Amino acid sequence: MSRVPEPQHTPDGPAYEGRLLAHPDEPVVDQGASFDIHTAISRRSVVGFVGAGVGVAALAACAPSSTNSSSSATASSDSSGTTTTDSDLPSAEIPDETAGPYPGDGSNGPDVLEESGIERADLTTSIDGGSAVAGVPLTFAFTVTDMVNDDAPMVGAAVYAWHCNAAGLYSMYSEGVEDETWLRGVQVTDDDGRVEFTSILPGCYTGRWTHIHFEVYPDIDSITDSENAIATSQMAFPEDVLRDVYELDDYEGSTENLDQITLDTDNVFGDDGGELQMATISGDNDSGYVATLTVRVDTSTEPTSGEVLNGGDAEGGAPEGGDGGPGGEGGEPPSGEAPSGDAPEMPSDSSSS
Repeated sequence: MSRVPEPQHTPDGPAYEGRLLAHPDEPVVDQGASFDIHTAISRRSVVGFVGAGVGVAALAACAPSSTNSSSSATASSDSSGTTTTDSDLPSAEIPDETAGPYPGDGSNGPDVLEESGIERADLTTSIDGGSAVAGVPLTFAFTVTDMVNDDAPMVGAAVYAWHCNAAGLYSMYSEGVEDETWLRGVQVTDDDGRVEFTSILPGCYTGRWTHIHFEVYPDIDSITDSENAIATSQMAFPEDVLRDVYELDDYEGSTENLDQITLDTDNVFGDDGGELQMATISGDNDSGYVATLTVRVDTSTEPTSGEVLNGGDAEGGAPEGGDGGPGGEGGEPPSGEAPSGDAPEMPSDSSSS
């Protein structure tokens, strides 16, 4: 006899497989075919539900040919108890991208991955302590799946994440913060293939849409060599959230920089408007934000990117300091003054930070 699915009780109401019930007073199996298709109910479970009123033929007729959502069907709660819900798996592997000119993974000099303490969840301070960086709190999480094994959670993988601060500066590279290691850290995926970091929402500097870099390694021992990374990519953020955050004083200049670019013209996200790399996000400026992204990795193929940039880039603009990078030493972090002229022309490849 098939098990009848039971809803989970969340602060926002009853949910199943991470999705709030469309009809809270009705059983899970009576939510409608559309609801069933957009949850992570397995084919075996769907067949079991036929006797409870959901026909497989009806589900198949309503099923979309593919899904372009950026996260998996799981639910989690942040420290405030707010439930955040991921939707279906994305339709393709996470795009391989450049590591940019400021990776700090030893591929172009500085190597934070050699430092004791790099395995950490809280990225708001340097590894050896010090003041926390200013900005709107952000908890961001990646769920890593193995496409070769039917998108099973990739357990024990190491994820290295890094990004700029509210002023658009990168620790270890930008002028004045070369000795800092904030906003860099590694976590190991749990039984659900998930890692979670505590950070701030990044600022926007000239020439790039707001983003977080990350590399996926097979295990924690592999991080000693950046060539061991099996995926290198970036997380994007929705414009409405960025507009709200960038009204705050800590992000002076970010709005003007964001005005000069779109997801479609960004040199990394422009291939698909960031569709496969767009975070699912909830929250507000007062309580902070929670962002999630599913990272599908095809472990049967060789990574096609991850190269590090050294020297100038036609993209124009980046944080000051470091050894080159987009715009070289002439790049500017957010300054509070709108850039003059039109947005820089984007080159066709993925050579951006």
